[in-house]
Amino acid sequence: MMIDLNSDMGESFGAYTIGADEEVLRWVTSANVACGWHGGDPQVMRRTLQRAKGLGVRVGAHPSYPDLLGFGRRIMQITREEARDYVLYQIGALRAFAEALGVRLQHVKPHGAIYNAAVGDRELSLGIAEGVADAGGDLILVGLPGSELVRAGTEVGLRVAREAFGDRAYNEDGTLVSRKIAGSLITDPDAVAERALDFTRGTLKAITGKAIRIEADTICLHGDTPGAGAIARRVRERLEAAGITPRPMGEFVR
Repeated sequence: MMIDLNSDMGESFGAYTIGADEEVLRWVTSANVACGWHGGDPQVMRRTLQRAKGLGVRVGAHPSYPDLLGFGRRIMQITREEARDYVLYQIGALRAFAEALGVRLQHVKPHGAIYNAAVGDRELSLGIAEGVADAGGDLILVGLPGSELVRAGTEVGLRVAREAFGDRAYNEDGTLVSRKIAGSLITDPDAVAERALDFTRGTLKAITGKAIRIEADTICLHGDTPGAGAIARRVRERLEAAGITPRPMGEFVR
C-alpha cells in the first residue's frame, strides 16, 4: 500500500503566525505551500521551501481565491479563464522561489473555498486543471475522489492524486462536512490515526456513522488543527507500525 501524507504550509504572513508548520513538517511527505493569496508572503514562501528541502519533504503549490482577509474560505464567482490564470499566476510565484532554491514542484492542491467549489463545478475545475497544465513540469493535481476536479485533471492529461482528510468529518456522499457544523473537525490524535488506517483499507465512517468507500493516494493533516504536531506524529507512527511507510505522491501516482 502506497500513501502520501500532505499538509498545508506557509500560511503565515507578516506579523501573523498560522499553523504549526515546523512540528508537522517532520512527519509528512508532501507540503502544500500557500502562494500569497490566502496566506503566505514572499519570505514565508522561501523559508517554507527551505525547511521542506532540508527534511526531504516534497512541495507543491496551494493556490486560492484572492481572499487574504477571508483566508481563502469565501466563495467567489469567477470564470473558467479567471480560474486558469489565478492558478497559473500562483504556481509561477512559488516556482520562482523553488527554482532559486533548487527545488522541483511536485503537485498543486487548491485551497479552501475554491477546492470545495471545484468538487461539483465542471467549468471551475477545468479552469484550475488548465492552469496546472499551462504551468508544465508534470505537476500532479490533488482533489477529492470522484470530484469534477479529479475528472478535469484526467481530461486535460494531468496526473491526479485522490485526497482524504484525516482531521475532517465526511458526509455520506463523500464530501466534507462544513466547518460550521459541530463535529466537522477531528482533533484526537488516536481517532485521526485510526481514520488514516481506514483510508488505506478503502473505507471511511461518515459523520452519521455509516461506512462508505473511499480511494485515497494522499491524506491531508491540517497544520492549523489544534494539536496538529501530535496528530501528524501519531498518524505517521500508526501507519509505520502497520507496515505502511508514507511516500511522496510523486513516487507512485501515475
